Amino acid sequence: MTNIKEDAGRVEWRIRVDEKDGSSDQVLETEPGPANGFCRVFKCLVANKFSMRLLRFLKKAWHLGVDDPRKVFHCLKVGIALSVVSLFYYMRPLYDGVGGTAMWAVMTVVVVFENTVGATISKSLNRAIGTCLAGLLAVGIHYVASKSGNKLEPVIVGGSLFLLASAATFSRFVPAVKKKFDYGTVIFILTFSLVSVSGYRVEKLFDMAKQRLSTIIIGTSLCILTSMLVSPIWAGQELHCLIIKNMEKLATSLECCVAEYFDDGQKTTSAPVQNLQAYKCVLNSKATEESMANFAAWEPAHGSFNFQHPWKQYLKIAAAMRDCAYCIEALNSCISNKTQASKSMKKHLSDICLKVNSSSGSILRELAINLETFKKTSKMDISIEEMNNSVQEVKNYLKSLPGLVLTPTTSETKSSETAIMEPLLTTNTIPLVEVIPLVTFTSLLIEIPTRVEAIVDAVEELANKAKFKPAPDDKPKQNEQNNKTVSEQLNDEKTMKTLQSV
Repeated sequence: MTNIKEDAGRVEWRIRVDEKDGSSDQVLETEPGPANGFCRVFKCLVANKFSMRLLRFLKKAWHLGVDDPRKVFHCLKVGIALSVVSLFYYMRPLYDGVGGTAMWAVMTVVVVFENTVGATISKSLNRAIGTCLAGLLAVGIHYVASKSGNKLEPVIVGGSLFLLASAATFSRFVPAVKKKFDYGTVIFILTFSLVSVSGYRVEKLFDMAKQRLSTIIIGTSLCILTSMLVSPIWAGQELHCLIIKNMEKLATSLECCVAEYFDDGQKTTSAPVQNLQAYKCVLNSKATEESMANFAAWEPAHGSFNFQHPWKQYLKIAAAMRDCAYCIEALNSCISNKTQASKSMKKHLSDICLKVNSSSGSILRELAINLETFKKTSKMDISIEEMNNSVQEVKNYLKSLPGLVLTPTTSETKSSETAIMEPLLTTNTIPLVEVIPLVTFTSLLIEIPTRVEAIVDAVEELANKAKFKPAPDDKPKQNEQNNKTVSEQLNDEKTMKTLQSV
């Protein structure tokens, strides 16, 4: 008989020999070899690597929960909904009441429950409507097929299944159906197939369809109530906040980009890379904005949002912001360009360019404040006028560059616009290589106010449709204007009376 023992890397062999007169034991020990040491090292490395990955995963999960606690609440809401709906399976009276199909309610909660209220309502209604339509059609076709005889019954059921499944699948390619009812179409195909196929062998088809429909309604109702009553996350509110954040990031990126380009090197620190590239959040959020706007249309009135809030207008604002972000991206590429204008040329153009930059950024920030407070102010017209005046100054400056580049200037022909370039001229003209990068950047900067005005128009359209209230500072002005109009009307009436008397 042989026994093997392993202790502290040493293997011990024990051999027992049984004889008639007695027995004897002999122990053989082997020293640990290189193979055993390699195995131990390999096991330690694998264990340490796995533990490090586990720690990193737990650390990321912890930061994710700390950054957005609503995700943790969503997990708790899913657990609450599943715990409540599972009572229909665990409790015998409830289980018998739904006919033993309580598992469909559990499956409905797992599939339907989403992070936002709008997404949950959308999937719940799609599932309920798709199940109802498919169940009614399947029961009706089964009734017609059962009255047609044993030979025609499988033909009618199979043909209807082929036609309806093909038509429903084709409808998923229609943009309007795919946008709002794609999930409902899938449920329609699934339910109609299950009821039709199982109804060929099941006698009480109507009772089975009724039980499944009741359990699905129980699951969807529980999901909607839980998502709306327990720490709700509204898709409309998320879309509103996302547009505001993107607008602020757009203003920050624009200001940092222009300031970085005209930096004369005296600043100890440059703009952070995150601020320079903040516009990328605007470019990458199109899919999120579209999905949120789609889900927000399913939500009831909540907070400052009415039942028919113009959610599609947010997509127009986002599209205008993306146009502005593309222009900022082109500006950002000029910073890293190898060919740059001289610092002296940048210095003479920096003041008016920074003025355009400041006015454009202030307008974007003011729009973000108006969206956040649901207010509209009349100061926007003044800000836009200042921005356009700054742009006109830049255009007037650029008009002087062709003469400076192509023809020499003399004291007799020197104009007031070219006088500001005098410190730059070591000769009579400016090298064309130094002018092109600066003109390129300035031309792109001139395009920014046009894009900003498009954003202003989209926000004003939203304010009119959503009926934003005027800002408190604008109410006295409106009262003054109303009083002026009333006094003007009285004066007009007096003049008309005097003319009639004459």
